[in-house]
Amino acid sequence: MDSLFRGGVERMGVEQGASVFWRWWAAGTLSAVGSAVTAVALPLTALLVLDASAFEVSLIAAAGYVAWLVIGLPAGVIVQRLPLRGMQVGTDLARALAVASIPLAWWWGVLSTAQLVVVALVISFSNVLFDVANATFLPRIVPRERLQSRNSLNSGTHAVTQVGGPPIGGLIVQLLGAVPTLLVDAASYLISALLLRSLPARATEAPDRWPPVRAMIQEGWHFVSRHPVMAPCTWAATALCVACGAQIALYPLHLVRTLHAPPGLVGLLLAVEGVGSLVGAALTPRLTAWLGSARALLLSGAVSVAGAILVPLGSGLTGYLCFAIGSAVFAAGVVLLSVITRTYRQMASPPDLLSRVMATVRFVTWGAIPVGGLAAGALAGFYGSRVALLVSVVAVVCAPLVLLRSPIRHLRDLTDHPASDQQVGQEDVASVGR
Repeated sequence: MDSLFRGGVERMGVEQGASVFWRWWAAGTLSAVGSAVTAVALPLTALLVLDASAFEVSLIAAAGYVAWLVIGLPAGVIVQRLPLRGMQVGTDLARALAVASIPLAWWWGVLSTAQLVVVALVISFSNVLFDVANATFLPRIVPRERLQSRNSLNSGTHAVTQVGGPPIGGLIVQLLGAVPTLLVDAASYLISALLLRSLPARATEAPDRWPPVRAMIQEGWHFVSRHPVMAPCTWAATALCVACGAQIALYPLHLVRTLHAPPGLVGLLLAVEGVGSLVGAALTPRLTAWLGSARALLLSGAVSVAGAILVPLGSGLTGYLCFAIGSAVFAAGVVLLSVITRTYRQMASPPDLLSRVMATVRFVTWGAIPVGGLAAGALAGFYGSRVALLVSVVAVVCAPLVLLRSPIRHLRDLTDHPASDQQVGQEDVASVGR
């Protein structure tokens, strides 16, 4: 009877977790659509409205990720200690207010590049807490055997928003202008906050006294940096993020001022990257089943290098084609690596360390994005976007080299390594919030 009761409770928890997952997914999807629109509207606001320089555009792009360097490590501790639902709703509202301030300042005639940087910083700090919370939340509502498929779904959804968002953003920019388009993103964050507010708030047990923040951060850092599989995966992802930072900073500049693409075409070409991400997300489960997760990871590095080399080549129509194909191929490789390594971290990390593991990895990897963006922007100021993008390929090449020099090259699946005996417990599957 006792086992029957426990089984019924577990089934109820799983069903409730599935319902919460889809609400959580819907909130993230709406927010991502608005963010994809902003990915076009914000740099175009700087370029077309404020006539920003290459370095100023790269500064705005870097500000969008610099928070990972500032609070990336403490974010895991913050997520572990604060109410999850309230924090997610609060970060959505903060992003909505920050984005909405740009059209207001423009209408009042006081918009400046400095404000765009500040808005990017607010979004950046909010994104850090929101993303770490989401990554920690997923294993609580999804059974272990479905983690990879759910991660692939999330990456595929993000890719779809990348495909649809930039063309919509480019079209709205042409119809309304770059600044009013940002209201779309503000509205998406508000709707996301309402959906997240509907998630159940659950109290969780907390110790009478938390360990010192520094000690908790060090515990997460040591786990990641000393792990024979997780560490090289993190360094490889960091190398790719350096190149991603260069691309985020330079893609709009390269398309507008080097390839002379109109705003509508800029949105369309940026959307092709989302097609590559979608293909990569869709193929990940099949490739890992066929090759094994470790071998598919090595493949992702080679694919990323091929795409990065192609992006800055050519001019005119040839340049458009090289950019589209190269960005799609690069994105497919990056998504393949991202889904595989994220799933592995969720499976191989102890439950009480998961938020700190996720924060540590994001601190190292996403913290490299503003570094890559600023370096590429400075280089482009002297030699142009084409040369800067070609130089960024060096960072991409480092990713497969790191993996080949690690124990991963001897594995079929990442979980084959003896260090992978830690698993995310499923006793918390019924816990769907804090």
